[in-house]
Amino acid sequence: MTQNHLSSTLESQQNWLITTHKGPDGDAVGSVVAWATLAQQMQKPYLILFPDQPAAYLLPFLSQVKWEVYEQEKAYQADAIFCLDYNAPSRVGDKMQDFVASFPATKVMLDHHPGPEAFCDFTISKTTVCSTTQVIYECLEEIGLLQHLNLAMAEGIYLGLMTDTGSFRFPSVNSKTHQIVAHLYDLGLEAHKIHEAVYDVNTVGRLQLRGYAIAEKLQLFEDKGLGIITLSRAELDKFNYQKGDTEGLVNVILSIANMQVGIFMMETEEGVKFSFRSKGGRYVNAFAQQYFSGGGHQYAAGGFWPSTLDIALERLHQYMHEL
Repeated sequence: MTQNHLSSTLESQQNWLITTHKGPDGDAVGSVVAWATLAQQMQKPYLILFPDQPAAYLLPFLSQVKWEVYEQEKAYQADAIFCLDYNAPSRVGDKMQDFVASFPATKVMLDHHPGPEAFCDFTISKTTVCSTTQVIYECLEEIGLLQHLNLAMAEGIYLGLMTDTGSFRFPSVNSKTHQIVAHLYDLGLEAHKIHEAVYDVNTVGRLQLRGYAIAEKLQLFEDKGLGIITLSRAELDKFNYQKGDTEGLVNVILSIANMQVGIFMMETEEGVKFSFRSKGGRYVNAFAQQYFSGGGHQYAAGGFWPSTLDIALERLHQYMHEL
């Protein structure tokens, strides 16, 4: 997609439907907030449509925009659908993927994950960029729309940058990332408040769950530089698990000396969700895609296996020598 295509689409399409992936994280929420604020600045009618409810700690960031959770029975109207922070209809989940794939509107993808599928009319995919919010900033810069950038957009962009880079410590961070942050500060950003809103909202149950996971469920394979944390549904229930309580838990493994691969497995009603993280030239995205129907970035990926935790763990042990 050229700069002219994006610019003309933004100008000509009046009703915007803004979507993101299932289980929205900080980059997803930051992206839709930034894009919805752009719609407000350009006086475009819009609606943010989530596949499912965002985690409680992210809801305050949505207080100034219009959003709802997708309902299959409801009729939606739009001239353009913006697909932010995902690159395949399957990423929005079973209930919403047919809607996204078949809805008769101009579709625009803005994303940073590798291997985008060809379901959009226009695709902006920057796979070396650290977050979709950085993709958004760079696109607005390229088409001359940075004059619309205000504090609300700055907070959304920073939310995505901060959360998708592990607070700016992942290898995907570059000098452009920090140049963007400097600009956001000039707009009045108070970065410490974003950090506090995301990371300083622990409940006692969440801290106890994380403590239990580290003390009782962490397995280290020191000869492989690899660690695994697993949590069953019963264990999650014991600590009154709420969506977001395990966010970032997989990164704890990488904070241990000589650990280069971290894997977190969480049992759900449908199966087992995987989070993979790595460093030091050991990539996890291909492994996640080949063995656990997942994918992502070289150093950060997700996956899923439709089984019990024990069966999924057995499968992991069968193939983890390839990591």
